Amino acid sequence: MHVVKSVGVLSVAKIVGMLYACMGLLIMPVVLLVAFVGTLAGGQRNPIAGVVGIVLALFLPVFYGVLGFVMSAIGCLLYNLFAHWMGGFEVEVELKGPGAMV
Repeated sequence: MHVVKSVGVLSVAKIVGMLYACMGLLIMPVVLLVAFVGTLAGGQRNPIAGVVGIVLALFLPVFYGVLGFVMSAIGCLLYNLFAHWMGGFEVEVELKGPGAMV
């Protein structure tokens, strides 16, 4: 068994931030569709409401990415703190391939 005693806060936060930004890109068409339908369904013809919906939808991947980065950095810091007190994750690793030692 191997024990993960600590994780690189910035390395994990960068990867998780990019994953959340990609999720924001996947959700963006749904938000654009809802903004478009909401603009058409409104009783008043207010073009600013549609523009605000589009701007918010375009900002969504950036917001998700930043939020994912910050929250995962906090989570990594907490993991490092708790792993120092109680020990880390136990992981069983199997090496395969030409460089594997028996």
